[in-house]
Amino acid sequence: MKRSLTILRGMLAPAMVLVFAAIARGAEEGASAAERPIGEVFKWVHFAIIAIVAYWLFKKVLPPVFRHNADSISAAIAKATAAKAEAERKLKEAAVKLASLEHEVEHFRTQAQKEAAAELERLRAMTKTDIEKVGLAAKAEVDAAEHAARVELKELAAKLSVDRAESLVAKQMTPAVQEAMITHFVQSLQGRPN
Repeated sequence: MKRSLTILRGMLAPAMVLVFAAIARGAEEGASAAERPIGEVFKWVHFAIIAIVAYWLFKKVLPPVFRHNADSISAAIAKATAAKAEAERKLKEAAVKLASLEHEVEHFRTQAQKEAAAELERLRAMTKTDIEKVGLAAKAEVDAAEHAARVELKELAAKLSVDRAESLVAKQMTPAVQEAMITHFVQSLQGRPN
């Protein structure tokens, strides 16, 4: 309330100045205050009232509205600044992760190459061992086949020899040779002690 009175007093002085200025202007024109039309005075009074209301409006009503808008804008700026800081922090984290990701990918690539080389070497050693085993098995099989072939060859040779000897004996065995052989056999038996 006190403040309103102070504001009204502050506005009253300029209004009075305006009224006196209007009267002075009328006096300069050569007419007396009584001769001047009353409408002119009311225009200036109306102007003074509008000026007072405008002053009161700009002094009393609009500052809180402007303050509220300024607070809203500063809150939005603070929020945007916080969001920007958070986005920059996330960007830095992403950059660090990206750099470490490249390092991890290189590490995985190197490890995969080492494991692939070790697996290749293991497969080569296993293949070499398998080749040696197959070679030994093949050699044993060849040796067994060779032995079987020799035995079969000996049997065939013996059979052929027996067949050949039999055919020769059959050709050479005449009744005279048979009788000579029997005689010789009997004589060999007679000379032996019983």
